[in-house]
Amino acid sequence: MQQRLFSAAKPTGELHLGNYLGALKNWVALQSQYECIYAIADYHALTVEIDPKELEQNTINLACDLLALGIDPKKSIFFRQSDVPEHTELSWIFACLTPVSELTRMTQYKDLVQEKKGNANAGLLTYPVLQAADILLYRATHVPVGEDQLQHLELSRIIARKFNNRYGDFFPEVNPVLSETVRVMSLDNPEGKMSKSHGAKSYIALRDKPDVITQKIGKAVTDSNHNETSLSGGHNLLTLFKYFGSAERYQYFEQAFKLKKISYAELKKELTEALISFLEPVQKRQAYYDAHHDEVRTILREGAVRARGIAQENSALIRKRIGLGPRS
Repeated sequence: MQQRLFSAAKPTGELHLGNYLGALKNWVALQSQYECIYAIADYHALTVEIDPKELEQNTINLACDLLALGIDPKKSIFFRQSDVPEHTELSWIFACLTPVSELTRMTQYKDLVQEKKGNANAGLLTYPVLQAADILLYRATHVPVGEDQLQHLELSRIIARKFNNRYGDFFPEVNPVLSETVRVMSLDNPEGKMSKSHGAKSYIALRDKPDVITQKIGKAVTDSNHNETSLSGGHNLLTLFKYFGSAERYQYFEQAFKLKKISYAELKKELTEALISFLEPVQKRQAYYDAHHDEVRTILREGAVRARGIAQENSALIRKRIGLGPRS
């Protein structure tokens, strides 16, 4: 029997190559190794102010993008988080087991509080509790994470142990599936990660057309001093070429970079061609799903039915253990 893996993505805007290399490429590959459950985490998207119509559009666009990248509803359970209300029920149960001190020490929460200058909402504080509920509701044994997400996963493990200690063994130990750490930096400021928050010029979106990709790569920051650090614009372009260009040409550019003889015009030209070539079939599939939203919504509904079947079964067992008993 395959072990169960859970992961989710927030519908907060268009996907870019940093998202793909950091997580989604791995999601697709893991479908052949685990029983995968993948969710669109629309509840999590509510921690920031977002227009309802924008959230709805982002959700359907994200579903189209994930299907276009290779998430296969025949291999995986693929659904919208809010279609399974047991997520929030279990989140409340876990919140009652979790000391506030565990949440306030979360690095991501500290960063967000500083960014919002003290105006952080309670959802940002309890975000990791809902994450734990997302994972443990399905009694998942594995979660794909990058090294920067290990702190949140460890909180899920702590919450599971607290529940098991109080109510008896129920939740399995959740293990990280560590993906290769790929640091894709901003195209126009390589000191920061590729991110939507840095503006459209900083990233290559999966939906960017060839002329846009050509323009963005053409204007990408390089290095007047041929800096060989991971914060170098040239190093960043080389990193992208490693994953989307040919191995032979990557070795050529890597050697030229080390010798400080690299032609960035040549690298940018070949990187642009490689990215366009990679994205062309993805965008064809995106176009299909964009034109068939009813089919996409059906996929999400059917996935939610499958997910809720597992969730309701586990929820009934959890309710019994903690003294709530069956629903009337």
